[in-house]
Amino acid sequence: GTGQGLFDGFEPRELPTPRGPVYAVVGGSGPPLLLLHGYPQSSVMWHGVAPLLVEQHTVVATDLAGYGASFRPAPARDHAPHGKRAMATDQVAAMAALGFDRFAVAGHDRGGRVAYRMALDHPTQVERLAVLDIVPTGEVWRRADRRFARGYWHWSFLALPPPLPERLIGGDPQAFFDLHVRAGMGLATQPDRHPPEVLDAYRRALDDPGAVEAMCEDYRAGASVDVEHDEADRAAGRQITCPVLVLWAAGGGLPRFYADVLDLWRPWAPDLRGAAVDASHFLAEDRPDETAAALLAFLAEEHPQGSSG
Repeated sequence: GTGQGLFDGFEPRELPTPRGPVYAVVGGSGPPLLLLHGYPQSSVMWHGVAPLLVEQHTVVATDLAGYGASFRPAPARDHAPHGKRAMATDQVAAMAALGFDRFAVAGHDRGGRVAYRMALDHPTQVERLAVLDIVPTGEVWRRADRRFARGYWHWSFLALPPPLPERLIGGDPQAFFDLHVRAGMGLATQPDRHPPEVLDAYRRALDDPGAVEAMCEDYRAGASVDVEHDEADRAAGRQITCPVLVLWAAGGGLPRFYADVLDLWRPWAPDLRGAAVDASHFLAEDRPDETAAALLAFLAEEHPQGSSG
């Protein structure tokens, strides 16, 4: 049930971390690259991109805590077990279990939030950072307006106190998937990019109450501890020290909500570059060739070691 069949030549691994085992598929050779998925998905979302990276990189695609085949943290009142700080620490430990203590990371959606938090909290581990179709969590809430409320209503809905969203999703999980994830967020706008086993893997997660609870806790953390961590860093003037690539979906929410996506990243990431990709929010699946090419070009850029800039 992990979609492993899509990752020909990759080895499935269960990586020990202090909080529990993290599921990964590992393939290729060369400098390590960690791939982190978003909501409501799993490492399966990289099925089109990962095989295009393996000639240049050791590719590690993992499931975040609470998602896919990784361990599920017990929820807490403060939502910290599902916060991006805790999730980032899991992933650093998973990479260490493979013998990688410095690596590049690329994250889509929630995985992008884990990835930039990792770059802030673990600067000696993260060599380069790519974030796909996000702006920082604190910035999202500070700028939330009626367009955001209508376009990304699930940010507020999933963050409601338990068990309201869990119960409502559980009433008709596949309607939630079809009307929200597929129609609302634009998944599988190009059906050939989403083989049946991929959609089945995503659908099954919504049929699993524990997975739905973890998704809600992820968003509850996103409305609380994650914002607190961002605001603390903003107040302290902390920045991401490594090179940063931002890719965003021309057909997604970000161009509707923000006049210039890179403007929101500039205060956080002095070494910044980025571009729009002609795709839905699920750009790595809509446009795997373009996404992989952008990642490879970014990872191959010359970067003077230890330079500040």
